[in-house]
Amino acid sequence: MVDAAPPTVGPDLLPDPLPRYLSHLRVDRRLAERSLTLYTDALTRLAAAAAAQNLPLDRLLTHHVRRMAAQLHSQGLAPRSLALQLSAWRGFYRWWGREGGVPLNPVDGVRPPKAPKPLPKALAVDQAVALAEAQPDTGDPALGARDHAIVELLYSSGLRVAELVSLDASPGPAAVGWIDEQDATVHVLGKGSKRRAVPVGRKALEALAAWRAERDLVASPGEPALFVSNRGTRLSTSQVRTRLKALALSAGLPTSVHPHMLRHSFASHLLQSSGDLRAVQELLGHASISTTQIYTKLDFQHLAKAYDAAHPRAKRKTGET
Repeated sequence: MVDAAPPTVGPDLLPDPLPRYLSHLRVDRRLAERSLTLYTDALTRLAAAAAAQNLPLDRLLTHHVRRMAAQLHSQGLAPRSLALQLSAWRGFYRWWGREGGVPLNPVDGVRPPKAPKPLPKALAVDQAVALAEAQPDTGDPALGARDHAIVELLYSSGLRVAELVSLDASPGPAAVGWIDEQDATVHVLGKGSKRRAVPVGRKALEALAAWRAERDLVASPGEPALFVSNRGTRLSTSQVRTRLKALALSAGLPTSVHPHMLRHSFASHLLQSSGDLRAVQELLGHASISTTQIYTKLDFQHLAKAYDAAHPRAKRKTGET
């Protein structure tokens, strides 16, 4: 939805006490010019909407504000922008109430419509495969093996980056997470301190075996972490993000890749292949199926693209009206 343009009314033409409130923001609160511009736009909309209802500002009630907000939304103002407008209006009436101008704040309790949640960004299957097969440019074969194992494991099992870096090289009383190669499962402690076990694919197991052969040459003595930095200590989440970004560049991917994108890709591709939403929920460790259902929209997008590309009646012929 495109934001509706604010009315072209200068701040000097705003009805009292709006200019005094803007002066308060500029002098007393010392807001930046950009913030003052946003407040001016919001208060201009407020004045215009009140005038359209033939109501002075001190006579506005909550149902008037709700109607004004609904009209702005119908004119194209996006939910996030409308939330900013209402926040500015609410702040104005709060200030005016302290000044003794109004007994109640008519904007209290008025909420904008919920903004639609953006779809998670997932790689296409061929992009995920290209990333997994990319040759890490680390200058060190051991660290290259580590990076390859990280990509394969994130894509194979859909781990969160915090779960990945918390993995230890072997299970033990103090281990938060570990990988059982014999059972081909990774055991992690997820959100809400909930444990789950997720299968590990063959390619990821092969990459992990190659990294384990190098790990002891890199890790500091006594370091329990499975994935370590070149200093021998447990790899951090920010270091994983940096390495993935570099790998995506070396693989020639058109987008910047972060760890959660591989988790999204794992879920989306698994759902495309299996159609089993409950299984994907369990593998991701989602407490609610509604959280997992977002991937059905990604799956539908994939099906829609396949339909457009393959169905003989999907597209109009050239010149058809």
